[in-house]
This record gives sequence, C-alpha cells and structure tokens, in this order.
Amino acid sequence: MKTIPLGSTGLTVTKTAMGCLPLQRCEKDYAVRLLQAAYDGGIRYFDTANAYTDSEEKLGLALADVRDELVLSTKSQARDRDGVLAHIENSLRMLRTDHIDLFQFHNVPEMPDPDDPKGAYAGALEAKRRGWIDHIGVTTHRVGVAEACIASGFFETLQFPFSYISSERDLALADKCKAAGMGYIAMKGLAGGLLTNARACHAFMKQYDNVVPIWGIQTFEELAEWLAVAQEDPDMDEELSAAIRKDRQELAGGFCRSCGYCMPCPVGIEIRNCARMDRLLRRSPWKQYFTPEWQAKMNKIEDCLGCRQCASRCPYQLDTPNLLKYMLKDYREFYEAHKDEL
Repeated sequence: MKTIPLGSTGLTVTKTAMGCLPLQRCEKDYAVRLLQAAYDGGIRYFDTANAYTDSEEKLGLALADVRDELVLSTKSQARDRDGVLAHIENSLRMLRTDHIDLFQFHNVPEMPDPDDPKGAYAGALEAKRRGWIDHIGVTTHRVGVAEACIASGFFETLQFPFSYISSERDLALADKCKAAGMGYIAMKGLAGGLLTNARACHAFMKQYDNVVPIWGIQTFEELAEWLAVAQEDPDMDEELSAAIRKDRQELAGGFCRSCGYCMPCPVGIEIRNCARMDRLLRRSPWKQYFTPEWQAKMNKIEDCLGCRQCASRCPYQLDTPNLLKYMLKDYREFYEAHKDEL
C-alpha cells in the first residue's frame, strides 16, 4: 500500500484511506469485521467524527489492538472551548486510545477564531497541551472558508470535497495546501456516490502527490474494489481520461453532493437523496428508486413548507426547495416514460 506524508505534520498515511461515516449504517459486528479486513488489506489511515453516531465506537472495538500502527483522525462540530474538550474526551473513550493523531474542526461555516479564549480553537489547543491530540486540522464545504483557513497558517490539514468533477477553484486548493505545507484530505471523492468508476477516481487522485482520499466504505464488496484498485495502481490513460470527460460533461455544475447538512427537514423530506434523484436515475440501476418506499419519499416533497432552512444550511448555496420541486417533476416524468419496463 503506497503511503504519503500528511503535509508537514510528520504523519505518514496510506494513499488509500478509509472514511468511516458509512460505518454508522452497518451492524456492529459487520463493521468490526469490515474494519479489520481493511487493516488486513493494508489501510492504515481511518477518518471518523464525533457526529458519526457510533462510528468511533466501532473503530475502537475493531482496531484498538493495533492502534500504534494506525493514523486516526476525528472531528468535532462544537464551536466553543468546553464543547470541543468534551467531544475529544469522548472520542478518546470511544476509540479506546490515549491520543488522537489529528483532530479537526468539523464542517466550519467560517474560520475558527484562534484569538477567542472561549472558542473552539482554544479547546483544541488545551487538548493538545494535555496530550489528547497531536495535530489540528479543519474541514469545510465552503471554498472561501477553505482558502481563508489555508492562508491563516493556524491549521495543519484541510479536508474538503475533492473529485474529478470539482470546480477549478476547488481543485486549486490542493496546490495551495502543498505550498503552505498543509496536508490535504479529500472527502467525497465519489461526489456523493455519483461517480462509479473506481479506476478513474484512483488515477485522478494519483496525480496529486499531496492528496489523500478517504473513500467511504460500508461493504466488503466496496472494500475489495478499493484494495484491488490500490494494488493495480492505474495511471491516467486515454480510456480513463475519456471516462472523466464524459462524467464532467454530465455532472459538472450545481448539484446536490448528498452531504446532508441541509437535514433534518421539519416535515421529514429525505433531502440528501431526493435532491439528486435525476442523477441517481440516470447513473445507477433506476428500478430500485420506484419501490413504494421510494415513491413515498419523493411524494413527501409535496409537503415542503418553503421555510428554506435547508437552503440556509447548504454549503453549496443551492436553492434546495426549488431543486426538490424540479426533482419531483423529473421523477414523475421518468416514471411515465419507463413504467412499462417496471
């Protein structure tokens, strides 16, 4: 398994790493076996978060015995000193470790203030003084915030959505981090599941020698695919370039990345999936989206209150209510055009 330095932290991470958000959707025994299989396959960097329900607990159960061989990163959405310290203390218990290699401020809407004695950054500094954490990073979905964090010099790593359909401004963050000596952790390398060509995704990431992608893995089949691609280690070639050009043409621009920060919806709309239904219908086996359960989910869009809470929370500034209305219209038109095939 190839490794790269994580910026100037002194940490070395496997270029193929595991994002552990999906573990919260796995049964505990299954998740433990999956994590142990990832370790056996050579993965040594695992990224999780306090907000990922029981993901940290599952990591601790699975890998505490090999803790010294791993790099672990976790996150807190707390925005004050005491909240950050409480989250880190809980993370240490759940992960069954005495230190966290990399602590990250989670999905910040603005750069944490390093001068606020009661702020989140002060909490991280105190945790570092206590020996609870070794390094401090930041994650965000807002490119302007990411640029400000890089320029500030207060963070050792940046985690940001990064895939081959990212905008040029987003892609430029990798070089900015490299120039600043910051580690760059690529989340959503599959653009929320819309990209399905693992070889193309791997070859794209390989072009950036300072970028470590954390692939969200929740099944043994997905793990086997990423381990096989890591072993093959394909370079970018014309076939993969053509696949990327096709995906960029179909997907580039404003679309729902399924990050979920728009939720919960006050009337229960499953925004993170409903708001990207047009792509799901055309990029994956579509019949699965016309079960009674899925039809009920899509029809729930009719209950939208127009409160725009979802739009106010969207880090990509999408007009989510109107996007949902379009998705429902497209969903029904797609059904009419294909109902004889069901």
